Amino acid sequence: MTTFPKYIPQSDPPLPPGETLPTMYDLPSDNPEEPGLPDDFHFLQPLLLYLTFQPLNWNPELVYSATDLNLYYDLQHPLWYKRPDWFGVIGVQKQYKGEDLRLSYVTWQEPANPFVVVELLSPGTEDEDLGTKQNPTDKPPMKWEVYERILRIPYYIVFSRYTNELQAFQLVGGHYEPMNFTDGRLLMPEIELSLGLWHGSFRDIERLWLRWFTLAGELIPEPTEETAAATERAMIAEQEAEQAKRKAAKLAERLRQLGVNPDDLD
Repeated sequence: MTTFPKYIPQSDPPLPPGETLPTMYDLPSDNPEEPGLPDDFHFLQPLLLYLTFQPLNWNPELVYSATDLNLYYDLQHPLWYKRPDWFGVIGVQKQYKGEDLRLSYVTWQEPANPFVVVELLSPGTEDEDLGTKQNPTDKPPMKWEVYERILRIPYYIVFSRYTNELQAFQLVGGHYEPMNFTDGRLLMPEIELSLGLWHGSFRDIERLWLRWFTLAGELIPEPTEETAAATERAMIAEQEAEQAKRKAAKLAERLRQLGVNPDDLD
C-alpha cells in the first residue's frame, strides 16, 4: 500500500501552502491508472509542440512546457492531479527552483499556473476533455473544471487526430468561450504566437500536425528545421560566391582580349 507524508499542521498565522503542503518530491509522479503513452501520436504531437513553443516576447529561460506530466492543482486535496497531454507555462524557470528537473508540476510550489493546455482526443475521452461529463461530488473534478475554474488557464486547446478537428477555448470572465480562428490559426497575442494546423513531415512522418506559428503566420522552426535551413543558406551562399567568381574571371579575360590588364585597374 502506498503511504503519503503527513502534513505539517497549520500555525498561527497559517504558513503559505508552499511550506506546508507536499512538494514534488513527496507526490507520486507516475499515473497508475494510465501507465505509459497510449500511442505514437501521443508522443510525437506533444514533442512538436514542445520544440516549437518559443514565445517571442519572453526570455527563453523563463518558458517551460511539459508532456504527460502530473499537474497537482488543489490545496484542499493535494493528492489530486490531472495529466495534460501538453501544457506550456510562462514566467517559470525550466528547472524546479532553478535546481532540478521536474518530477511533477505542483502549482502551490510554482510561481505561475499553466498558460495554455492541449489535450489530444482519444476514443472515450471526449466527454471529459470537452466538459460534457460530470463527476460525482465525492470524486475529483473533470479536466474542464480544473482548467477553467480552479487553475483558470487562459487557453485550452483540444485536437482530434481522427477527425482533424481543432477546438479552442479562451478564459473570458471566469469561464471558457470558443475562440475565433484568424487565417486558420488561434492568436495568442500575450506571447506573440499563434497555434494552427500544418501539413508536413515531422520525424519523417507526413500528416496534419498541430504546431506553433508567429502571429503573422510564419512557422516557428524546430531544431532539425533550423539546421536544414542553415545548411540550405550556406549552400546558396557558396553557389552565389562561385557564380560571382566565374563572372569576375570572364570579365578579366574579356579585358585582356581588349588589351587591358585587369590587374592595373585595382
